[in-house]
Amino acid sequence: MTTLTNDQIRQLNMYSTYVSQPKHPLFTLEQLHQVDILPVIKTVTGIDKNAVAASYFMRRYGMFVSTQFVMFITYEEMWMGKANQVQFGAINEYGNMSVSTFISSIDYQDTSTFSPKVLVHHILHEQILPMIHALRNYSSVSPLTLWENVFGFMLWHFHVMLNTPSTAEIAREVLDLLKEDDMWTGISSHSLFATYLKGLEPSLLLNTKIRTTCCFSKDVPGLQACGFCPLQ
Repeated sequence: MTTLTNDQIRQLNMYSTYVSQPKHPLFTLEQLHQVDILPVIKTVTGIDKNAVAASYFMRRYGMFVSTQFVMFITYEEMWMGKANQVQFGAINEYGNMSVSTFISSIDYQDTSTFSPKVLVHHILHEQILPMIHALRNYSSVSPLTLWENVFGFMLWHFHVMLNTPSTAEIAREVLDLLKEDDMWTGISSHSLFATYLKGLEPSLLLNTKIRTTCCFSKDVPGLQACGFCPLQ
């Protein structure tokens, strides 16, 4: 167990992740793997299609899981709790009812004794892939769409960390790991993140039509098309 700083909590809050109990709890990560939660998401947000709801939720979860890279690269800490310790709750953000992530700060652990390879593998295979499998049990949304929903946030995080002297070296090491095909064994025959980057640096891809799939943000009440949309 570690103690998160105010700066760490602020960064989590910026990505709709809160270290508190939700006032309006909906379901846990454990329950998501057991039952169809898309009707709940549709009720909260006003979304009318399962594929749109699944993609929306992956973007919301992607905000949390992408900060895992920030936390272990910048602070040598990472959330390592269990599925029943992640709660999702309804919250009004910027005038829209949203589904956000609620966790406990006591589930962050010191990662200084873990290799970056182990941590990257854990995030990809234990924290992202199972979520994609669960959402696809109840919708026809493309797995690539769901992966790209996480990659959009990772792109920004790596842009920042690669351009920050204190994190540049380890961020480069982690980025190289994410580009290795072997890291994706069991998910894909090649690195999906390397394909996403198209051989370019993250900083060169900001504000470009980098996505190959649509995330359906344009179909969520109160939202607009994302800045990476290939349909624009």
